[in-house]
Amino acid sequence: MAGEVNVTIVGNLADDPELRYTQNGIAVVSVRVGSTPRTFNRTTNEWVDGDTVWVRCTAWREAAENIAQSLTKGSRVVVTGRLKAPSAYQTAQGEARASLELEIDEIGPSLRYATAAVTRRAREAAIESPWAGEKPAANNPADAWANPAEAAVDEAPF
Repeated sequence: MAGEVNVTIVGNLADDPELRYTQNGIAVVSVRVGSTPRTFNRTTNEWVDGDTVWVRCTAWREAAENIAQSLTKGSRVVVTGRLKAPSAYQTAQGEARASLELEIDEIGPSLRYATAAVTRRAREAAIESPWAGEKPAANNPADAWANPAEAAVDEAPF
């Protein structure tokens, strides 16, 4: 939508993903991502951690189930999504706080310090494509996109 703030966050999951289902059976997952900036102090020749920024991230439907199956506490992730307005609250000690919330568009493991094996998940029958009932027109000379290219190539392309 227009006017939404899109951001990308790189950080670690604070907890295992929390998967729930609405009364209508729609999956929703919540994860908390923490990102701590590090700077090098040239005076002391050591790295110094800054304040950790915590972001509550939410995903829905199939993405929610995939996140719950794939990621665990401590996983380094890259998250892109739409930033929601911060909500203000008070801690038990009376401190004023605000929480950042992000509606996840995409999330995945960071491959900077790790490897991952990706398994494509089969589509569920409940999710129907608007083109599911259509069959491609076979051998229709008027439709160039419906016909495959000829496999034999006699000449170099240049």
